Amino acid sequence: MTKDKEPMVRSFHFVCLITLIVGTIIQFSAGSEFVVNKSNKGLTHVPKDLPPKTIDLDLSQNYISELHLSDISFLSGLRVLRLSHNRLQYLNISIFKFNQDLEYLDLSHNQLQKISCHAITSLKHLDLSFNDFSALPICEEFGNMTQLNFLGLSAKHLQPLDLLPIAHLHLSGILLELEGYYVKEHETESLQILNTKTLHLVFHPNNFFSVQTNISVSNLGCLQLSNVKLRDWNCHILITFLLELTRGPNLLNITLNNVETTWKCLVRVFQFLWPKPVEFLNIYNLTVVENIGKEDFTYSETSLKGLKVEHVTNRVFLFSQTVLYTVLAEMNIMMLTISDTPFIHMLCPQATSTFKFLNFTQNVFTDSIFQECSTLVRLETLILQKNKLKDLFKVGLMTKDMPSLKMLDVSGNSLEYDGRDRNCTWAESIGVLNLSSNILTDTVFRCLPPRLKVLDLHSNRITSIPENVLGLEALQELNVAANSLAHLPECDSLSSLSVLVTDYNSISNPSAHFFQSCQKIRSISAGNNPFQCTCELREFIQSIGQVSSEVVEGWPDSYKCDYPDSHKGTLLKDFHVSPLSCNIVLLIVTIGVTGLVLAVTVTALCIYFDLPWYLRMVCQWTQTRHRARNIPLHELQRTLQFHAFISYSEHDSAWVKNELVPCLEKEDIRICLHERNFVPGKSIVENIINCIEKSYKSIFVLSPNFVQSEWCHYELYFAHHNLFHEGSDNLILILLDPIPQNSIPSKYHKLKALMAQRTYLEWPKEKSKHGLFWANIRAAFNVKLTLITENKDVKT
Repeated sequence: MTKDKEPMVRSFHFVCLITLIVGTIIQFSAGSEFVVNKSNKGLTHVPKDLPPKTIDLDLSQNYISELHLSDISFLSGLRVLRLSHNRLQYLNISIFKFNQDLEYLDLSHNQLQKISCHAITSLKHLDLSFNDFSALPICEEFGNMTQLNFLGLSAKHLQPLDLLPIAHLHLSGILLELEGYYVKEHETESLQILNTKTLHLVFHPNNFFSVQTNISVSNLGCLQLSNVKLRDWNCHILITFLLELTRGPNLLNITLNNVETTWKCLVRVFQFLWPKPVEFLNIYNLTVVENIGKEDFTYSETSLKGLKVEHVTNRVFLFSQTVLYTVLAEMNIMMLTISDTPFIHMLCPQATSTFKFLNFTQNVFTDSIFQECSTLVRLETLILQKNKLKDLFKVGLMTKDMPSLKMLDVSGNSLEYDGRDRNCTWAESIGVLNLSSNILTDTVFRCLPPRLKVLDLHSNRITSIPENVLGLEALQELNVAANSLAHLPECDSLSSLSVLVTDYNSISNPSAHFFQSCQKIRSISAGNNPFQCTCELREFIQSIGQVSSEVVEGWPDSYKCDYPDSHKGTLLKDFHVSPLSCNIVLLIVTIGVTGLVLAVTVTALCIYFDLPWYLRMVCQWTQTRHRARNIPLHELQRTLQFHAFISYSEHDSAWVKNELVPCLEKEDIRICLHERNFVPGKSIVENIINCIEKSYKSIFVLSPNFVQSEWCHYELYFAHHNLFHEGSDNLILILLDPIPQNSIPSKYHKLKALMAQRTYLEWPKEKSKHGLFWANIRAAFNVKLTLITENKDVKT
C-alpha cells in the first residue's frame, strides 16, 4: 500500500478497539504451545483426556449441554475457553473458580436462559450473546470484573438499570444481540450504557426495524447496527433511534451491516447524519428495493469525511441512472467508496468537487468514465479495480484534468495499449500507478506517466523491459511479477530503482551484472523462476552473496533449480559447480598442460622401456603372418632349394654364423650361404643370381660394413632388379648396426626408401628383446614349402 493511499484508507476503515483486543487474545492463543482444538467433533461432554497444561481450549460447534466443575478445574493455566454454538441452558459461573488465569470466555450461540451470579475477576472478554435470556444477565458481582474489556449480551427486554452493576467499568466494546427483542405497542423502553467506546447492536434479520428503545451511551466512538430492514413507513423509527446515540461529540464511526431499504429512506438517513459529528459512515450488504426516484438533498456543511458502500444489490430494474448517481457524485466529502455494485457509470460533479479519495472497485465502468471531467481537481487517489476498462490511452486521457492525482489503481481490468504513434496524456502528478492483472504487453512502457515512483505491472503479458525506457528516471518501485520476462531489467534508464519484484516469470539465467547496473537496489524479489543451474548462473549466485541477505527477498527458499533434471528442486545456494568447468580458457590451458605432461611422461616411459621398438617388431610380425597366410600356396610352389639366402658382409660373419644361422637351422630352415653353396666354376654374379632365384626369402644383414662391401652391392643390385618388381614380401632386412642415411649410395634408392620406411628388423642389444626378434624371423617362414635338390624333391 502506498504512502499516499494508506492514511486515508486507515482513517476510512475506522478500527474499533474491541477488534484489537480480541485479535490480541486470539493471536496469543494461536502462538501458544498448549492449544487444544476440539471444535466440530460431535462432542456431548467435555473430554476427560485434556492436557493439564492447556492454555487455549476450543470446544465450539458441538452438542455439549452441561458444564461441570470437574470438567475444567484441573486446567489451572487455562486462559481461553470457547464454548460457542453448543446446547448449554444453564451455567454456574462458580465452576471457573480454579481457573484464575481465565481471560477469554465465549458462550455465545447457546440456549442459556440463566447464569449464576458469580464473577471471574480475571476476565477480559465475556460473550453471552445469541442466547435465550429474557433480561440482561447482569448481577452485582459482575461489577468486580475490573479487567473486562468486551461484553456480549442478549435479551428480550431492556430495563434502564440493567447495566448499572457495571456502569463504573471502562469497557472497550459491548455487543447487544436483540434478535428476540420485543416491546409492547405504544411502549418505549430505555437503556443507559456507560463508558463503552464500541456498541454493536444486532437485530432480527427478517423483522422490520421497530426498536423504539432509547439507548444512551457516553464516550461512544463506534456504533454498529446489523440487520436493519427499512421501508418508507418505518424509516423515521431508525432516525429517532439514532437521534439519542448521535448526540455526543465522540461518535465518529457508524457501520450498518445487512441493510434492506428504499432509496428514499437511504437518502433520508444520509440527510440526517450530514450535520452530525460522524466522520465515517460504512454500509455493507445494501439492498435497495421498491423504487428509485429523484430525491432532494441538501449538501450542508458536514463533518463526514468518508462514505463507504460495499456490495449493493439493486432490486429496482427501471430507474433513472442520473437520479442515483447525482446524489453520490455531488457529495461534499473527501472520500467515497462504492464497491461491488452493478453501477455502470458515475457522473462528473457539476462544480469543483471536494473528493480526494474515490474507490469504485468491482463495478462495470467503461472507458467513458470521467472523460472530459475538469471538476475533480482535488482528487488524489482514484481506484477503478475490476471494472470494464479496455484502452490504456483513454485511461490516461481521463486523468489529464486531475492535477492533484497521486495514486491511480486500474488493476483487474482488460487494459491494452496498441503502441500506435499517439502520445499518451497523463496527469503529471501521478506517482503511484497500478496496472496489474490486465493484458498489457511490452508497449505499455511507451504509455506511462512521466513522474512515476511506484509502478505495478504484475500479471500481464510482458516479455521484456526495453533497455532505453524514457521518462522513468524517478521510478523507485517496479513490480513485474507473473509475466513472461526472460531477463532481469537493466537500470541504465531506471536510475532511481530501489525495489524490484520479478517473481513467477521465465527468467532462467539472470545477469550477474544486475547488481552492478542497479546500484540503488535495496530490495529485489526474483524467486519462483525456472532457473537453469549452469555455469552462467554461477556468477549470479556469487553476486547475491556479495549483497545483504535483506536485499534479496525470499532467499533462499524461493530460488530453486528447474534445469537440468539432475538439479531440479535444488536451492540455488546449494548449487555448486567447479570453476574449472566454467572457465573455457582455464579449461583449455588445463587440458593442454595435462596433455603435454601426459605426452612427455608417455614419451619418457617409451624411451626408457624402448616401447617403439617393441611396437614396431610386433607390427612387423603381425604383417608378416598376415602376408604368409594370404599368399596362395601354388604361387610359392616353384623350383626352390632353400628357405633363405643370406647376404652379409664378411665383417659381420661372426654374428651370422654364431647367431642367425644356428637359430634358423634349428627351426629346420635351409639356408643358402655363398661360402658353402656357391657352385665352383661359375662366376660370383652367376652364383648370386642362382642362389636368390632358388631361395624363398632373401635376408640382407645391413650394417655399415654391408654398405661398404662390393659384393653386397652386387647382391643388392640383383635383388633390386629381380625381386623388387615382384614386391618386397620375400625380402627381409636385418639392421645389425645403425647405418647413417648419408652413407648409403644414391644408386640404392630402393634401399634408402625401405630404410626410410623402417621396414627392417633391428637386432636388439638387450637379451630380453631377442625372443621377439626371433619370433619375427620365424613368422616369415611359417608356411609349408616343397624344396628340391639337384636330384630329388625334399618336402619340408
